[in-house]
Order: sequence, then structure tokens, then C-alpha cells
Amino acid sequence: MKSQKEIVPPKWATRILSWYCRPDLLEDLQGDLNEYFYRNIKSSGQRKARLNYVIDVFKFFRLYTLRKPRFLNLLIQYFMLGSYVKTSGRNIMRHKFFSFINIIGLAIGMSVAVLMLSVLLEMLSYDNFHEKGDRIYRVISKMEHLDKTIYNDDNYWACTSVKAFKGINENFTGIEEVAILRRGFNGNAQLGNTILSMNGLWANESFFHVFTFPLIKGDAATALKNPYSVVLTERTAKKIFGEEDAFGKTIQFKDADTTKHTEYIVTGIMKDIPKNSHFQFELLGSFSTAELQASGTNSDFMDWLNFYNNYTYVLLPKNTNIDVLQENLNKLSVAENAMQKQTMITLSLQPLHKIAISANMHNAIGMFMPDVILWVFGALGLVVILSACFNYTNLSIARSLKRSREIGMRKVIGATKKHVLMQFLVESVMISLLSLVFSFGLFLVIRPFFLSLAPEIAELVSLELSFKMVGWFILLAISVGIIAGLLPAIFFTRINPIMVLKAFPSIRVFRKLNLRKTMIVAQYTISLMFISATFIVLSQYKHFIVMDVGFTTENVLNIELQDNKPDALMKALAEMPEVTGISKSIIITGLGLTWSTEMKYADPNDSVITYFNSIDENYLPVHEQILLAGRNFSAKTGIAKGSEVIVNEQFLKRFNIAKRDPAQALGETIYDLGDGGKALQIIGVMKDFHYGTVDKKIEPFMFVYSNEKASYLNVKIASSDLPGTLAKIENIWNKIGYFHPVNAKYYDDQIKNAYNDYAAMFKVIGFLSFLAICISSLGLLGMVVFFSETRLKEISIRKVMGATELNLIYLLSKGFLRLILISAMIGLPLIYLLFDTVILAGWQYSAPITIADMLIGVAIMLAIALPLIGSQTLKVAKVNPASVLKAE
Repeated sequence: MKSQKEIVPPKWATRILSWYCRPDLLEDLQGDLNEYFYRNIKSSGQRKARLNYVIDVFKFFRLYTLRKPRFLNLLIQYFMLGSYVKTSGRNIMRHKFFSFINIIGLAIGMSVAVLMLSVLLEMLSYDNFHEKGDRIYRVISKMEHLDKTIYNDDNYWACTSVKAFKGINENFTGIEEVAILRRGFNGNAQLGNTILSMNGLWANESFFHVFTFPLIKGDAATALKNPYSVVLTERTAKKIFGEEDAFGKTIQFKDADTTKHTEYIVTGIMKDIPKNSHFQFELLGSFSTAELQASGTNSDFMDWLNFYNNYTYVLLPKNTNIDVLQENLNKLSVAENAMQKQTMITLSLQPLHKIAISANMHNAIGMFMPDVILWVFGALGLVVILSACFNYTNLSIARSLKRSREIGMRKVIGATKKHVLMQFLVESVMISLLSLVFSFGLFLVIRPFFLSLAPEIAELVSLELSFKMVGWFILLAISVGIIAGLLPAIFFTRINPIMVLKAFPSIRVFRKLNLRKTMIVAQYTISLMFISATFIVLSQYKHFIVMDVGFTTENVLNIELQDNKPDALMKALAEMPEVTGISKSIIITGLGLTWSTEMKYADPNDSVITYFNSIDENYLPVHEQILLAGRNFSAKTGIAKGSEVIVNEQFLKRFNIAKRDPAQALGETIYDLGDGGKALQIIGVMKDFHYGTVDKKIEPFMFVYSNEKASYLNVKIASSDLPGTLAKIENIWNKIGYFHPVNAKYYDDQIKNAYNDYAAMFKVIGFLSFLAICISSLGLLGMVVFFSETRLKEISIRKVMGATELNLIYLLSKGFLRLILISAMIGLPLIYLLFDTVILAGWQYSAPITIADMLIGVAIMLAIALPLIGSQTLKVAKVNPASVLKAE
């Protein structure tokens, strides 16, 4: 008995049976064969029983026992998919009007999504060419003054001090390399009689170890090691030397203010920098040169707080614990801050791949896009494409009564819910892919418009097509198709075939919630909010550019000196009859660019960051600045140059100087902590003015005197031909022999350019509102046409009963007009709250939101909707009742 239990059928035959037999028959068939096997053992013996078992296994190899091969299932699914495609194509062609509305609506929405996706993909490609990019981090700084973050927010500075770089490089362990970049290697490269303006950076010898910038010539380990070494990009080498070999040659850099020439040896030629690098340069000078030049001239070169011009990058070994490095940075920050009185800097790390898209970074090197802008653009694009999806869903469900019989018949002949779901999803994806073709054409149209919104956008992205990008576009279209078609597909899978075929006319699509009307309201609410936002932003933009900034900008021409001596130009300009005044300044106020220093008054523990401009004695008269008390600067004053200041009212209020009395504040002494605590005497108090853009709060500000150094000439023009005068000044500039092209702009034009962000915002929101209203109008047109056609019999009966065309138009239109009114009741409060409590809450001196800004959107919607509704309803109202009712 024991030996029989150990005897089993041949395993290889059992495996053959499992391989070919259908899963639903395998268990029963295998049980029967095992039963015969053990019976044959008793009657015929083990050998014959095993032989019979093998014969039976092959005997049952028949069609009805064979499992379907996997490839056959795939083949069946393929043919089913082909059937879905054919059916969907026929349905699209059968209903051309509604298919056209769906395709165009989705195409409009997808064009925005395609644009946003292109920007995102290009921004994500930044710095991905560095081979060690996943191990590179930038050291960033958070600056706090008197326990308050500079600029009153939590944003960081992209820069660090040279002292921080030295501390990390010399004292930190567990770091592979540390590279530093420093601004300021800009000048005029001279080779023979050729002088070219160069834009470069200082970099240490670790630069080429950290970053992947291949050298065509030179040694990466030593190219930036020695003082007065320079590495050129391939384009720069050709720009200076032409077709000659630049390697090993000498370049002279000329200082425009002196006759001094500094010679640099070309120790490397590198490949041109890819566009998707977060920093750009034409040449690199060795950082040891900057250290050598600063050793005797710049006493604060190694100051912990002097961090504005330096950028530190660390390359970490693989599998490094970032937390340990951050702890070391914290210890370094604490140790250095202990030696500071009122300002602290905290260091932290930023991954390389997050630099191009990051939170707002002050003093960033190169271009970057704040992540909030991508989020906003992405959200706006999503809203537009959802509106287009609403169109598809709305029209599909509205036509459900006509297609319910089709679905009922499909289910009766054996279609499952899965088949119905796949049918409608395939149809939706096909429409979405067709929309992609049109949206791609729209993308090509709107791409140059988008790139021209602001110069920064064109510098950041080019939006050139690639195979990878096209692949993402197709994936986007498929995703949109699934999203748009999912709700109608689910709805159709729930249709009861018996109810449809038995009581078709009495079926109600929705019993409680009318989703169709909800989607129309949602679409028009979105459109209304876009339109209202457009006009609110436009109103703010107009308000800012015409707002009184507190000084005169009319007919003032600002000429950038570009490191040239101003004397010859000032003399020539003074001889022009059109010029009535000339002044010098370091910066142009009112444009958003500011210089700052730390100032204190009587209390040594109380200081404040104060903005300033360095000017000469002619600046206040040229700009007609209003002095409340005191006097202007004078070139003949006996007081040492740079020891006098003119402050604004906010400066007096901040320190409560002389109880804020301008006259009593004259003669008071204040101290510039940014210049070693230098004492400055208040000689004048001016009326507050907007030294920054007018959307920012006015803070303490002062003018300091300097008649020697200047970056701009401010020229007052008295002429009716401003372009002609500008042309004369350009000729004077060229005759003097300045080798840089003239950069001269009228102040009013610069003020307008300072608010390009708002102009760009207006254009973007306006464009999106145009797209949104187009999509909504297409959807409304489709719904009006569909429901007008479905009510033809009702309209005909009403006409027979005596209803006039006007009555019928009102009857058909009132439902849609009511939905637009509901949209206005929802959208207007929402957009008002959004701007009043969120967007404009951070803007100083913004214009109030007016009723006109709000209602103009409603007027535009009605102006578009009424003709659409009226034309279609009038068409139905004019139909001859006899032609409709003759078959009844």
C-alpha cells in the first residue's frame, strides 16, 4: 500500500497537459486521468499504467481542450481596437458639426497646454548636460538684519561670500571639489587696434572638475590656476582672433578710466556653453587674479557680509549624507555670525537641477524662472484645457438620448461594459489626436507671441521642437482624450438596454443634478473671470505708468556711460541748443533697480537697510525733486566730498529724527555702517518719491554726493523732435570715439519698460481669456444647435397654436441667458476676492477695482452669446411647421 502511494504519473506528461489544456478544464481532466492511472496500476501494473497515461494526455489534445494562446488574445484585442477605431471614425464623420466643435475646442485648449508643456520641458532640461549634475549643489544665503529677513520674505540669495567659500574649501571634509564664480571680469579686450567688450566671470581651478564644459585646448586641471590666465569659449576666440589659433596668445584688457593695460594669457579654449546652462559667459579669468587685484585695493574682499558677487558650488562624492554637510554649514554660519553685530547670514544648499526652476532668488547669476510663474501658467493652461474638456463631455452627454439606442443594441447582442467604455474612450482619444494636429498649428502661431512677451522669456527658452517633445505632445493628447471622454463613457456603460428599447422617449438623462447646465455655468464662469482679470490688470498697468512718481521724467534722456569718461560727452552735449540740463547718477531711480547700505542714527543697536543713489549737484534741478528743507549739493562746498546726504521723509520717520521735522533735522549726523560707520551730515530733506517701482512701498532713501564716478548722464531735452535729438546725440557719441554702441533711452520709455511684467501678464491673461471665451462660445453654439433641433416638434406645435417668432426666441434663449447670469453671479465675486485679498494685497498704491472693470466681462460675454443664441433660435423659429409635422 505504501509503495502505491509513492507512484505518480510521468511529470513531463503532466506538464504537457498543463501547457495545452484550458484552465477551466484542467482540474477535472487531470483528476480523471489520475484516477485511471491508479486503477491501471492495480489491474495492469506500473509500466502499462504510465504508458496509458501518456497516451491519454496526447489523446485529449483536441480543439475544445486547447487554451487560447496569448498572441491570439492580443490579436483579438487588436481587431477589437480596429473595430473601435472604425466605429468611432464613422460616428465622427456622421456628426460633422459636433465633431468640428469638439475638435476645434480641444485644439484651442491643447495649444495652451502644448505651449506650457514645451516651456516646462525646456526648463527641466537646464544643466542636465553636466555629467556629475546629480552631485552638484549651490551654496545659497539667507540674510537677516535685526532678526528680520531682508525684503521681508523668506526668499534666499543665490550668492555667498569669498570667506564662506574659503571656509568650505579649506575646512570641510567629505567634499570632492569646491568651485567659485565671481562677477566683475568684464572689460574691453584689446588685440592690436581691435577693442571688444567682453562679459566674463572669475573662476577657480576646480571649475572644470565640477562642471562639464569640455576644453578643446588646454589642461582642465591648470587652465585657471595661475594669475592672469583666461579661458575663452570657442565663439569668443573666433570673435577676437578670427581663424588664428588663440591658445597661448596674449590679450590686453583696457581700463576705460585709465590708460592701464592688463595682459592675460589664453590658457584654454572651451566649447561654447549650451543655451540650457543657468549661467552664461564669454570668457573665464582665474580667480587667483581677482584675489591678487583685491589684496591691496578692496579691504572687504574677505568680509563675511560681502557676498553679493560670489557663487559657490560643491561637488559631493556619491552617497554623501546631505544632512551632515548642512550641519557643517550651520556651524560655519553660527561661528561667523557671532562676530557680526546686527546682520546674520545662514548658508544652505540648492541642488543644481533646481536652480533654473526655483523659488525667487535674489541676485541670481544668469536667468531663471521662478517656480510660482510655472505654477501660475500651468494652472491657467489647465483651466483652459478643462474648459475644452467640458465642451466634449457636455456635448457627448447632451447627445446621449440619440446614442442610447445604439448602446442598448450593442448590449443586447453581447457588448459588455468594458466594450462600451473602450468604444467611447477610443472615440474621445481619436478626437483629441485630431485636435493635436490643429493645436500644433496654433502652437506655431502663438510661439513667437509668447517669446516676445518679455526679453527674459526669449533668453530662457527657444521652444524649438524635438522628437522627445513631440512624444510628450502625443501623450498629452491621449491623456486629454481619456479625461474628456471618461465621464461620457462611464455614463453610457450604465445605460439599461431594456429601458432604452422599451421606453426611449421618456428617458431622462439626469434626475437630480443637471450636469450639462453645470458645465455651461463652469465654462462661462471661467471665461468671465479671465476677461475680468484681463481688464483689472490692464487698469493697474495704466495706473502705474501714469502715476506721479514724485519727480520729473518728461523729456529726460538717460545715457549709459558704459565705463567711459563723461567729460568729453558732457561738453559736447552742453553745446546743443536742445539740451537744457545735464546731471550724473549711479543708477536710474523708479525702474526697480536699487543700491542699499546699512544706516544708523543715535541708537547704536538700531539700524536699517537704506536705499541710495549717488548723484551730482545738477541731479535735483534736472529731475525737479522737491526739497522740504535744506539745500542741494554744491561742487564748491567746503565739506569733504561724500560726507553730505539728502534724505527722504521716511528716513526721518524711521529714526524719529528731530520729531520728524524736516527743518530741525538739518545738521543731524547719521552713520553708514556699510562704509565702516562713516559719519554723514543731513543737509536736506526731500519729499518722498518712488525710487523703486510704484507697486513697492516707499522706504528710507537718501542721495549721496559724487561728482567723479557715474554710470549715467541724465540729459534734459527741450525739443519737439525727440527722435531727431536722439539721433544727434548718437552722432556725438560716435564722433567722440567710444567703442561701445550708444545706449540712450528716454525716461518715460524706461518707466513703461519697468512694468513689462504687468504688460506681459495682461497679454497672457487676455490671450487666455480670448481662448476661453472662444471655447465657451463653441460649446454654447453646439448646445443651442442640438437643443433647438431636438425641440423642432415642440416649436412647430407652438407655432400652430399661435406663438410668434419673438415668443419662440425668448422661450429657447431664456435658459441659456439664465446660465450666463448665474455665471456672472459666481464669477464676479470670485475674481474680486482673488484680486482684492490675494493679488493686489501685496501691491502698494494699486488702483481700486472699479465696477466697470467687473461688468465689462459680462458685457463682452453677452455681446458674443446673444448673436449665437439669437441666430440659431431664429433659424428654428422660422421653420415651417407643416414640414416638421406632416409625418405625425
